[in-house]
Amino acid sequence: MEPMKTGLLLDEFYAAHDPGEHHPESPGRIRAIIGELEARGLVERCQSLEKRAATDEEILRVHTPGYLETVLREIDGTGSGMLSTGDTNYGFQSLEVARDAAGGLLNAVDAVMKGDIRNAFCAVRPPGHHATADRGMGFCIFNNAALAARHAKAIHGAERVAIIDWDVHHGNGTQDIFYEDGDVFYFSTHQHPWYPGTGMVHETGAGKGKNTTLNYPLPAGTGMEAIARAFREDFSRRMKDYRPDLVIVSAGFDSRVDDPLGQFQLTDRNFAELTGMLAGIAGEFAENRLISVLEGGYNQAGLALAVATHVETLLTPD
Repeated sequence: MEPMKTGLLLDEFYAAHDPGEHHPESPGRIRAIIGELEARGLVERCQSLEKRAATDEEILRVHTPGYLETVLREIDGTGSGMLSTGDTNYGFQSLEVARDAAGGLLNAVDAVMKGDIRNAFCAVRPPGHHATADRGMGFCIFNNAALAARHAKAIHGAERVAIIDWDVHHGNGTQDIFYEDGDVFYFSTHQHPWYPGTGMVHETGAGKGKNTTLNYPLPAGTGMEAIARAFREDFSRRMKDYRPDLVIVSAGFDSRVDDPLGQFQLTDRNFAELTGMLAGIAGEFAENRLISVLEGGYNQAGLALAVATHVETLLTPD
């Protein structure tokens, strides 16, 4: 039997979301990733995944009707601007791209949950982890990771999903969406003090979600030693009790050294190590089911190198 492959969601259309000239979350991010993955021969080693538009019904599993109405009204394809809910710029095609980012990720969930592929990386934009149920902010329109978790639960019967967020910025939206859920465990390592100012140690969940949020706010200059300790000693121990049946990675590469929007010091080799740790957790508890989705990363050359290393590790996690 042929071994399961790594799925790859990679499409030039994700560069069509244009937040404006000189914006750090630029179309060039996707183009840099495509170029590096092609140059290393990684595209042909992966199983290609198709994009599609997420439906209103799928989006409403996470976002409120009022917020979706705001998005549809404001990002109407006739111009550019900033969402009234927060610091998220949009262009003429941004709604279509955001729908295709979410829908493509849901296709990845389907393929992984059905066992068609072992794991997947989704190189999509705009990013998602700052978007709350009723507010787009921090360059984000829809919360892609949250949509993936809810889709896995609603369509495939996933009972326990773990979302790991190594972006240099705390994923306030993801935390907020699942804070009282109980069926989704959210773990974040992030710079503090830094945007968006959330993600304190005492934020551990509430109600049914008590003790299903784990935050590691860390100072500027943090490198692999402290982050690996959080992964190995605390998060891994929690997973032995939680036993997820799906692992989702909010893969923000702005925690890489020399990123213009963060001051962490992770290297490409460090991302390989973190990827290997999470693949190990997916292998132990979730039948290898792991889905990684692009979040931040704004030094385009560094982003492309880190993503390529991440994909290489997903291809050979053992």
